[in-house]
Amino acid sequence: MFFSGDPSTRKRVDLGGRSSKERDRQKLLEQTRLERNRRLWLRQQNSSAVKIQKCFRGRKAVLAEQSKVREQFHKTYGKHCQNVDRNAFGPDSDFLRQLLYFFNSENLDDFLILVKTCQLLHQFAQDSGNVVKLLAGSDYSSKCALVNYRMKRLIYMCIRAMHHHRYQLKDQLLLTSKESNASAIQLLEVLVLLVDPKLPWSCNMVGYLFQNNAFALLREIILTAKDNVEDCFPNGKGSSLERLLTVLISHIGQKPCICTNCEPRFSFSSQILTIPFLWHLFPSLRQVFATQGPSQHYIHQMAKCVQDQINFLPKDISDEFPSYACLLGNVLETAGTALSQPDCSFDMAVDLAAVTTNLLEALPSVKTANKETKESSVIAEDDMTGNDEVMEVAMDRKLEQQICNAIDPRFLLQLTNILFREIPIVNGLDHGPDDREVTAVGAVCGFLHVAFSTLPLERIMTVLAYRTEVVPMLWSFMKRCHENKNWSSLSEQLAYLSGDAPGWLLPLAVFCPVYKHMLMIVDNEEFYEQEKPLSLRDIRSLVIILRQALWQLLWVNHTTSAHSVKSVPVRTANKRQSIEVIQQRVSIVISELLSQLQDWNNRRQFTFPSDFHADGVNDFFISQAVIENTRANEILKQAPFLIPFTSRVKISASQLAAVRQRHGSPAVFARNRFRIRRDHILEDAYNQMSQVPEEDLRGLIRVSFVNEFGVEEAGIDGGGIFKDFMENITRAAFDVQYGLFKETADHLLYPNPGSGMIHEQHLQFFHFLGTLLAKAMFEGILVDIPFATFFLSKLKQKYNYLNDLPSLDPELYRHLIFLKHYDGDISDLELYFVIVNNEYGEQTEEELIPGGRNLRVTNENVITFIHLVANHRLNFQIRQQSSHFLRGFQQLIQKDWIDMFNEHELQLLMSGSLDSLDVDDLRLHTNYVGGYHSEHYVIEMFWEVLKGFSLENKKKFLKFVTGCSRGPLLGFRYLEPLFCIQRAGGSASEEALDRLPTSATCMNLLKLPPYKSKEQLETKLLYAINADAGFDLS
Repeated sequence: MFFSGDPSTRKRVDLGGRSSKERDRQKLLEQTRLERNRRLWLRQQNSSAVKIQKCFRGRKAVLAEQSKVREQFHKTYGKHCQNVDRNAFGPDSDFLRQLLYFFNSENLDDFLILVKTCQLLHQFAQDSGNVVKLLAGSDYSSKCALVNYRMKRLIYMCIRAMHHHRYQLKDQLLLTSKESNASAIQLLEVLVLLVDPKLPWSCNMVGYLFQNNAFALLREIILTAKDNVEDCFPNGKGSSLERLLTVLISHIGQKPCICTNCEPRFSFSSQILTIPFLWHLFPSLRQVFATQGPSQHYIHQMAKCVQDQINFLPKDISDEFPSYACLLGNVLETAGTALSQPDCSFDMAVDLAAVTTNLLEALPSVKTANKETKESSVIAEDDMTGNDEVMEVAMDRKLEQQICNAIDPRFLLQLTNILFREIPIVNGLDHGPDDREVTAVGAVCGFLHVAFSTLPLERIMTVLAYRTEVVPMLWSFMKRCHENKNWSSLSEQLAYLSGDAPGWLLPLAVFCPVYKHMLMIVDNEEFYEQEKPLSLRDIRSLVIILRQALWQLLWVNHTTSAHSVKSVPVRTANKRQSIEVIQQRVSIVISELLSQLQDWNNRRQFTFPSDFHADGVNDFFISQAVIENTRANEILKQAPFLIPFTSRVKISASQLAAVRQRHGSPAVFARNRFRIRRDHILEDAYNQMSQVPEEDLRGLIRVSFVNEFGVEEAGIDGGGIFKDFMENITRAAFDVQYGLFKETADHLLYPNPGSGMIHEQHLQFFHFLGTLLAKAMFEGILVDIPFATFFLSKLKQKYNYLNDLPSLDPELYRHLIFLKHYDGDISDLELYFVIVNNEYGEQTEEELIPGGRNLRVTNENVITFIHLVANHRLNFQIRQQSSHFLRGFQQLIQKDWIDMFNEHELQLLMSGSLDSLDVDDLRLHTNYVGGYHSEHYVIEMFWEVLKGFSLENKKKFLKFVTGCSRGPLLGFRYLEPLFCIQRAGGSASEEALDRLPTSATCMNLLKLPPYKSKEQLETKLLYAINADAGFDLS
């Protein structure tokens, strides 16, 4: 009863909460399960061993039996079929039965027997003229099952044998029966004989071949033959292999044909059309495929599985020959012929567009070796370069050329004509587009959008713009959709994009670049007078649609930065990514087109400037636009016209003010001080500014003037003298008498093409003038220099086109337009691709293109000639001067700062507007000191006198008090500091009243004595502002 001290008798407690019996039970169950699985595995192992042994024994028995039958065959018919006659092919003969049983393609003797059999069969069939009677006897209907079975086996056996021995037969595969009696020819000729569509069993034979993937075997046979004749394609027609393929493809798509359809993976389109340059090997097959119906069948077959089409294609031959690219090249080469057939249907064109779109989308970008033309550079800049995760593999150059050459003007014209021929350009807006029109637009736009991203643009843009109805048709479509508000319903019908993409996205992706290209070449008469291709009223509507779409893309449904377009290749993206990339591309082309339309509107207004402004621009947007990497800032850079001009000026002013503040310093510490002789202002400024380091150009520069007597003028430069210096030097430097600039008939300045004949260092002077103009803009100083628009475009690094020529040379423009619309034979005019330059009486002749002296202008190349002449005058002649001017300009003014303004706005930014000389506005924003106030009698007289001044005297007064003859662009409330009138002379004594008004331009201050009469005030003020006394009056 008592504790003995032995702990072994204590009851054990499992702290795990389970008894040991429970653990033993689980262990037992696990062991049982493992034992059961082991026994199952042993049973499966034994069963598999039995099956393998059974199969081996069966195969061994079959081989033994085949060997016996082969020996018996040799005894009966001879080892070389020397005992075979025409009766051996009859239904009751054992000849074919035994051959089909023992034949082994790996056995060379069997192969030779098969070749001899085919030779005899072909010979007996030719002799009798009736192959059905030869094989089936007099009653085919009673023997059809046996004959069909034998023929299926024989045909397939021939293809298998030829495939197995293809390397030994490679020299024979592309021969004709007339050229050779070789083994391959015997096999191929029998195949052609037995699948003849006239025979009763032909569809059964072809269907059997399709089910057994015969096209995959034929593909490898053809590739072997092609490799053997690389770079020297046969030019003869009618090889036995070509005849076989011709017969096979004619079994598909023909109504009498009852062949079973083949799996897409093993079809003719997947296996044979993916062979590179197929039609070069088989030119006759090309004609049959394109003109006799099979193309429509196979293209429709590919269109049905277009989303998975690339997955059905065989393995690429090599990285240079991807299967999808070979398929695309072969399809496109026959597409032109197929589309030209009278019976080519709308559905055929839709299917062709869908197939080629899908294949083109998978294609790497194909760009010509030559530099892209300027008009295609904008979209070319968006070429998908691929990131680190996407490896671009170079395609074979000949394959690229095949694809590019196939999408030629004829193909584009045929495709668009067929798709649009049943869709009239409807003028009424009472109904939206029907399903057929939506299908046509979706097919055209899907194909062209992908083509723009893949192919060289110069090959297709001009054709689309001038020889097709793409622009008017798409505009009619978009106009009706917009008026009837049925964009949303189109999203699901446009096959290329998924249902959540806006319905207008795809049409705009094609319309904008084509119309933009057209506007580069159209002349002013066509655009404004003839209203081609769109009426001015339609263009006003178009501006509204484009503006709304662009705002939707950039602000409302913003996705990612436009700069990310390059990093997401369409072909590697999923559908969502693809739509985002398309949205980014469309936003870019809409921006470019709207910018171009704004340029046309600036030349001659056809719509209100406010039509280009987005409705959603508010104070919050403006505050965000100043901040880098915000959505509003991206919009400011990509589509500045969406923001009102005044708002952009404020943004620009704030940006410049921030930079000036970073580089500014107190006046006493100004590092750069210029001493300028007024009668040598240009030379002194050039010599002294050239010595200023680039980093110091943004800092303060102080100026002191020296008059004609060598005496330094009075006055301390607090900013006003520098403003006067800038206005005087720009007037001198840009004076046409100096020879660096010339002026147009409208007195607008542009670089003198012959400046080098006057100044040896003319390019250095242009660099200096660019820096000078940039300094004026940087300091907010307006300069009264009217530049030609085509020169201002060079500051924006833009290209000038034919429609810019009237501002330079209206007479030359009229002559070129005369040529453009000339009805006769232009070659009679004896014009050549040369242009004569006449500078200072010295005539020189330049070729517009290499060999231009010997190339006559004809009706075919006159458009090229016209644009080459315009390019020479607007771009080429002033390229060096403009380039050096731009380099100097960009030392102070970043490209981003002026990209937010067009050329017309840039001129206003530099020179201001005469509208800004508003005396009432100046009065509202004027301060008074020294006893003057707004109702003082002297002040009342002053404003009456100033208001009565001529425009020229108002400009002189403004220069007198501010140092600049033009007021701030946004009005005098933005004058820094505000204009101020100070009482001068103290009391109204005779001595005080005899003084002239003086000014302090650095403070925008007028020191006005208290004159007693308006006449006296006017006389004294006019004398002061016209005295040209420099700063001595101060």
